Amino acid sequence: MDRKHERIAGERGAIGAQAAERRTDGGTTRDSGASRRRGAELEDAILDAAWDVLVEHGYHGFTFEAVAARAGTSRPVLYRRWPQRDDLLLATLTKFWQPIAVPDTGSLRDDAIGFLHNADADRAGMITLMSVQLVGYFRDTGTSLSELRDTLLAPGQATPFEMITARAVERGELPDVPRSSRVVNLPLDLLRHDMLMTMRAVSHESIVEIVDKAWLPLLGVPGTPSASSAPPA
Repeated sequence: MDRKHERIAGERGAIGAQAAERRTDGGTTRDSGASRRRGAELEDAILDAAWDVLVEHGYHGFTFEAVAARAGTSRPVLYRRWPQRDDLLLATLTKFWQPIAVPDTGSLRDDAIGFLHNADADRAGMITLMSVQLVGYFRDTGTSLSELRDTLLAPGQATPFEMITARAVERGELPDVPRSSRVVNLPLDLLRHDMLMTMRAVSHESIVEIVDKAWLPLLGVPGTPSASSAPPA
């Protein structure tokens, strides 16, 4: 279904949602057990089902019909909450796109290396999934993984490496001068590149090289090994 027809279908579904939900005893589900779900509980169940559909079938198979069937509910229930398929997609990704812990070790270098290890552990599967399963979404919307990531961030929220750099400035490790977003966020971009190219975890050696050989020199800081930058156990 092309995006125009999908939009029309979504609008029709939204218009008929209220009446359809009255016919299904409050707009919940088709079976008596699931019909007790309401509010946040119902939405969580739908988003869990939507995630499963996305993982298994990708964006092409991410339809209202598939998600409703997996959640044991009806399409009007989905239309009422998410009038367009992309609304449901973003809600699903937002639920499962959890923040990565940003270390605060007192060292710019150790914070950077620690964060990249956290990102590698927490995001490898997500980055691969989003790059492969959402190819159709990026093609249809003319957007990129980077733009989707920015959409999932809370408005005005600093990126992890903006936080790490700002702390280093406060500690006096870095001078307080303007820096481009590309330079500040380079470590995560390089880590993401390695994830996509290898489809596996990035080695500690590669993470250290990203920080010591690429990022710190751009910031004007030589990489100096320290005990806390050893690979995680």
